[in-house]
Amino acid sequence: MPRLRGPGGRPLRVAHLTTVDMSLHLLLATELKVDLESGFETYGISAPGPYVPEIEAIGVRHEPLHALTRAWQPRADAAAARELLAVLNRLRPDVLHTHNPKTGVLGRVLGRLARVPVVVNTCHGLWAQAHDPLAKRAFVLGAEAFAGRFSHAELYQNGEDRRTLARAVPARRSRVVGNGVDLTRFATDPGERARTRARVRAEFGVGPEELLVGGVGRRVAEKGIGEYAEAARALAGKARFVWIGPDDPEKPDAHGAESGVEFLGARSDMPAVYAALDVFVLPSYREGFSRSAMEAAAVGLPMVLSDIRGCREIGGHDEHLLLAPPGDARALTTALDRLLTEPGLRGRLGAAARRRATAHFDQRAVARVSLETYAAVARAKALPWTVG
Repeated sequence: MPRLRGPGGRPLRVAHLTTVDMSLHLLLATELKVDLESGFETYGISAPGPYVPEIEAIGVRHEPLHALTRAWQPRADAAAARELLAVLNRLRPDVLHTHNPKTGVLGRVLGRLARVPVVVNTCHGLWAQAHDPLAKRAFVLGAEAFAGRFSHAELYQNGEDRRTLARAVPARRSRVVGNGVDLTRFATDPGERARTRARVRAEFGVGPEELLVGGVGRRVAEKGIGEYAEAARALAGKARFVWIGPDDPEKPDAHGAESGVEFLGARSDMPAVYAALDVFVLPSYREGFSRSAMEAAAVGLPMVLSDIRGCREIGGHDEHLLLAPPGDARALTTALDRLLTEPGLRGRLGAAARRRATAHFDQRAVARVSLETYAAVARAKALPWTVG
C-alpha cells in the first residue's frame, strides 16, 4: 500500500488511545508496528503501566495519562480529560485512533474539540450484552451513540455491534473489520512444538498422558472463572485445569472461585503455553472479538467458548469449536467433557480452527484497513496529505 504523508510531505502523526498500556501492548502491537513500517510518527496514549518499556522498545512514543482509570469515576475522568486535551494540543496528531469503551468516548469528543483532522474509533466490543440490566445497556448504547457523532469513521470488530448501533452511526461512516493476531508468532514446526510442549508441561507439573485444559485472560469474574471452576471440580480426575492471565487490582471479584483451577499468573511466552494445552476454554460473559480464542485457533487447539457476540465470530458450533451459554456451568461441563472423552473430536475441531485462523485472523490485514480508513477520511475532507 502506498505510504501516506502529512502536509508538506512530513511523516503522518498517528496517536492510538487506550485506557491501559496493556491494551497497546497486547491488543494493538501489530497495528502499531504496521504504522511504524508505514513511516508514521506513532504515539500510544494510555495510563502508565508495566508494558510501557515494551511499547517504546518498538519505536512508539508513549504519552501517559496519570489520572486515567478503567472505572467510570467522575473526578478522575475529568482530570484525565484535561490531561488528554493537553496532550492532543501539544502533539497535534493528524490521526487520533481511539479504542476501548471509556477512552473511545472521551477520545472521540476531545479529539474533535482539539481539532484533530481525522478521528477514528474501533469498537472492540460493546460493553453491554443482551442479558445485562436495562440501565447498563441504555448507558452504554447512549454513550456510544453520542460519541459516534464526533468521529469521522467507526470500525467494528464484529457485525452484531455494527447492527446494534446502525441507527446512530450512518453506514457510510462504519465498517466491520474483524480482528486478528500475529499468525507468524504461532507458526512453529511440529518438532519444535513437541519440544516446547514437553518443556512447559514439565514446568507445570503435567504428566505426558494427562490432559491439560486452560483459559487465558484477566482473572476477573466476567471471564466466567466461577463457572470454569465449577466445571473443573465436576471433571476432576479427567484433566488438569489452569488459568493464565494477570490479576486486575480494580476487579478482585474472581478470587473466591479458586477451587479446582490452578492460577498461573501472566505469561509472556503465550505460544509456548498454548503448545502445552490440549483444550482451550473461554466461558466469558462479554467479548469484543476474543484475541485469546484467535490465538488458540492459530495453534490448532480444540475449544469451548461462550455463545456470545465476540466468541461466535471465532467459528461455528461443532464445525470449528463448541459453544456453551454464558453463566451455565452445567453446559460448560458437558462441552468440556465431550472434548476430554472424544479424541477424534478434539483433532477435528482443532484442525478446523487452525484453517479458519489462517484464512480469517491475520492482524496485519486488519491494520491495513485502518490505513485505508485514514486515507479515505483524508480524501473526503480534502486534507493536504500526500501519497509517497
